[in-house]
Amino acid sequence: MAVRSQEIRNTAARNGSTSARGAITVPPISLHTIAYIVTALLALLAIYAIMGNVMGWGRSKVDDLRYGTTRTFQVDEVVGHNDGAGTPSHFIAMNLNRQVVVIEIPGGDASKIRTLTGPYLFGAGEDKTPVVLRFDDLNRDGSKDLVVNVKNEEIVYLNKDGQFQPITPEERARLAPAQ
Repeated sequence: MAVRSQEIRNTAARNGSTSARGAITVPPISLHTIAYIVTALLALLAIYAIMGNVMGWGRSKVDDLRYGTTRTFQVDEVVGHNDGAGTPSHFIAMNLNRQVVVIEIPGGDASKIRTLTGPYLFGAGEDKTPVVLRFDDLNRDGSKDLVVNVKNEEIVYLNKDGQFQPITPEERARLAPAQ
């Protein structure tokens, strides 16, 4: 014999139930449940703090491997300072006790070393900040200019009169529309 939905509703009505489904009951939240939730949140917070420290330590170690402990960066480039394709100038950029220093060895001749002193870095851990160099003809005069990158900030030295000189405010204003 087949059971119809009408019969199910009539049976539920005879038993005193107004709906075919039972009421949904929410279990009571005990003090122990709240303690477990709070403990889990504190554990997640501790894991987050530990992972932040581990990631910072790992980033420092990667920079140690890439740039050395004194954060040294070296590059060879032909910039027109007593150099040529066979003997490019050698550049060494350092973060030496929070002082940015760029050493130029024109044409590989150590007797003609030039030193450019950059900014002093302030703040905790700045002695570990890497200094990176790149060369580009910013003022379109045909000679490569030096761009020192420290913490995503660029310091420009223009290649004038056979040496690198800091950019003046007037030169910066002229270069701004060109870039």
